[in-house]
Amino acid sequence: MSLGPVMLDIEGIELTNEDRQVLQHPLVGGVILFTRNYKSMQQLESLVRDIHALRTPRLLIAVDHEGGRVQRFRDGFSRIPAMASFGEVYDKDQNKARSLSNLCGWLMAVELRAVDIDFSFAPVMDLDYGVSSVIGDRAFHSHPDIVADLTHSFIKGMHEAGMAATGKHFPGHGAIAADSHTDMPVDHRVFDDIYARDIAPFRKLIKKNLTAIMPAHVIYDQVDPHAAGFSEFWLKDVLRTRLNFQGVIFSDALDMKGASVAGENYADRAKAALHAGCDMVLICNNREGALQALNGLGEYDDPVSHVRLARMHGRHPISWDKLRNNDRWRSASEALQRYQQDPSLEFDF
Repeated sequence: MSLGPVMLDIEGIELTNEDRQVLQHPLVGGVILFTRNYKSMQQLESLVRDIHALRTPRLLIAVDHEGGRVQRFRDGFSRIPAMASFGEVYDKDQNKARSLSNLCGWLMAVELRAVDIDFSFAPVMDLDYGVSSVIGDRAFHSHPDIVADLTHSFIKGMHEAGMAATGKHFPGHGAIAADSHTDMPVDHRVFDDIYARDIAPFRKLIKKNLTAIMPAHVIYDQVDPHAAGFSEFWLKDVLRTRLNFQGVIFSDALDMKGASVAGENYADRAKAALHAGCDMVLICNNREGALQALNGLGEYDDPVSHVRLARMHGRHPISWDKLRNNDRWRSASEALQRYQQDPSLEFDF
């Protein structure tokens, strides 16, 4: 059974009989976990093990674990700072900022890999224009070259830990105040401005083997009438053709207000995203909507997407017991704690 094009969620800290049945649907390809799915390290390991045991190839397991205010698991995990803190360091010491970003990318990824989670939807590659509350300090910086530099370091750390990276939110969510979770954001800039600034980090990282990208639920009305995640222009013409991106395209969550432009029915939303060029669609916090999509997509099959999605499986397996005895992990977690207590300290990374 191949990985299907739908990633969905579960309600609790263990699988229910309904979860097991739904997750074995041939159109399901992954599970996204949230804070509600975490009680303890042992419980999380058991949950992940149960999900992976359901299918062959095993379902992908993902989480939003960027750092800062978007970190789903906290107790027992290293507290990763907001990405904007690396940008602040960069303005004073570029090498230190790159080292911190690399360290945190590796630390975030290796701890998730220690519980066998395949990947985190990270890093954010948006620019901080100072207007978006939903992006804000999740962005590394306002300058595209600095964002590209720091995300490159962060992604290198993720890759070293055996985790694929997902850059978000293409082509850029930082220039508008509206939050696509609760509103339908519209960006009035022209294509050349977006391409020169917001797309620049994506363009540079695609050349350095960025594995996956998540588009924004934003309408760029001077460019295309559809939100980016439902736009053939943005996903096929720009991302696939002009930028030659060959990795996975994940939709942002289809339960968000920004996805409502594609229809009220979740099957319509899923079809629109997949037709536009997404390889996998996320349906979270709405089991009825997930079932609508699974029942409404029909016999969907895309062999190219199957190959792309298989590359998202985590590598370099490691247990928490081995990780705790790992010299790199000990020194990284200790350095991060010291840095967070006093960012002015000098460290030999």
